[in-house]
Order: sequence, then structure tokens, then C-alpha cells
Amino acid sequence: MSDKTPLFDELWNYGKPEETAVKFRELLQDPSIQEDRSAHLQLLTQLARTQSLQRKFDDAHTLLDQVEPQLTDELHVAKIRYLLERGRTHNSNKQVNLARPLFLEAYEIAKAHAEDFYTIDAAHMMGVLDGDLEAQMEWNLIAMNEAKKTSNTRARRWIGSLSNNIGWTYHDQGEYQKALDMFEQTQAFFIDESPNAGRERIARWCIGKMYRLLGRLDESLTVQEGLEKEYQELEEDDGYVQEEIGETLLALNQREKAAPYYARAYAILSKDSWLQANEADRLERLKSLSN
Repeated sequence: MSDKTPLFDELWNYGKPEETAVKFRELLQDPSIQEDRSAHLQLLTQLARTQSLQRKFDDAHTLLDQVEPQLTDELHVAKIRYLLERGRTHNSNKQVNLARPLFLEAYEIAKAHAEDFYTIDAAHMMGVLDGDLEAQMEWNLIAMNEAKKTSNTRARRWIGSLSNNIGWTYHDQGEYQKALDMFEQTQAFFIDESPNAGRERIARWCIGKMYRLLGRLDESLTVQEGLEKEYQELEEDDGYVQEEIGETLLALNQREKAAPYYARAYAILSKDSWLQANEADRLERLKSLSN
């Protein structure tokens, strides 16, 4: 792997792809990047990802079209990253059948070259494709096995994301207790093994949601109200927390009290382009319950 790769990977802010794109474009002008063919091509794949995250799929494909003819077998990391980002772009645009063979090829190349981080990334992407929940679980478990046995510190950090993904697959199967167990493992990972306050809060939100789905409404409300207070101290407002407080209050037959939480949730989440494209009914429900 190019020694320049960690430099630009550390610039990633997945929540702010526009800002990350600015940094990547500046780095593309760095002579040391321009002289390192692998690093240059890898950086272009990541710039494409910033476009995909903004749902600018044509722009992402245009960048990836620049990368493709320059790839060789010797530049295997660049090729893996190209395949991953081309696949992610297709997947985000609901073109699952185009994405699947790309992720599978990325997995096979990464595995052959003992590139643990990208082996896990590719398996994890196979696990998030829409479709058969059993297949999703199988790929997530393959990825988790790779993450637990690797000696690569960066690759091992996948454990938190994978336990989260496995939790959501259990959720989609209606296995809420198993989902809760996985989210508790996710929380512990981001407290003990790879401390990350933001990811720990997300795991706690998932735990609170599972409490609600399991009928443990008082515990659910305690978790979400605790998160609301933390976000207020950070001078932030999280729409998903507001939504869950509303849902829990509604389950407690306190619709009038729930309404302002739904209103705040709608005000925040209705601006999310992914939710607009994929969960319009959910947004409409928030809006209707806010009255």
C-alpha cells in the first residue's frame, strides 16, 4: 500500500462530503501525490466517493472513468478501491445488480493480496446490499471473522461497524433481543477498544430504539432523553433522537407530548437528501404526527 494513503484517508469526514472534497482537490495538486501513481488514483476514487455521498452519481462515475483505464494488476490497492467506489456509487443509486459483482471482485482481489482492511470493506458492502437477509448476515459474519483475526489495527476497527450492521440485520428479521445484544457490543467497542464518543452515542440510540421495540418504554425514554441532553450540551440537535422520543411517547399514549418532538424531527430530517430519496413515507409520517 502507498505510504500516502493514510494521509488522505485521515482527512475524511463522511458527514461532510463537500468539505472533504475541497481537501482532496487541494491534495491532488501535491507533487508527491502526483508522482505516486497508486496514491493519485486512490485519491481520485475517494474524491468520487465524496460526489456519491452528495448523490452526484454522474460526477462520481466521471471521476471513476478517469481512473479505470490507468489501472494495472500491479496497482492492486488502487484497483480494489476503484471497484469499491464504483460499486458504492451504483448501490447508492439503487443499482444493486451492478454493484454486487464489483464488490465481489474487490473482495477476491483484496483477499488474494492479504489487504485485510479492504477485504473486510468489500465483505461488509456485500452485507449491506438490499436483498436476502440471510445473505446479508452471512457476509457480515465473514467480515466480522476477518476483523477479529487480523493483526492490522486499522482493519480491526471494522468490528464496531460490523456489530452495528449485524444488529440492524437482526432488527430487520424482527429479532430485537439479538439486535440489542449486538448494539450493546457495539457500544462497548466504542467505549473500551476504540473510544469514539460520536459512535458510542449512535450505539446508545440503537439500544434505546431496541428497548422501545421490546416494550421497555421507560428504559427507552431514559436513554433517548439522556442523549437529547448530551446533544444540547454540544449545542447540537439530532433529528433521530427527537424522532425516537416522539415514538416512545406515542407508545406511552402521550401523543400531545410527542407532537413537538415529531415536529423537531421533521424539521431536521426532512433536509436529508438520502431520506428524501429513500424514506419519503417516514418523513410524511413525522410531519403528520407533528400536528
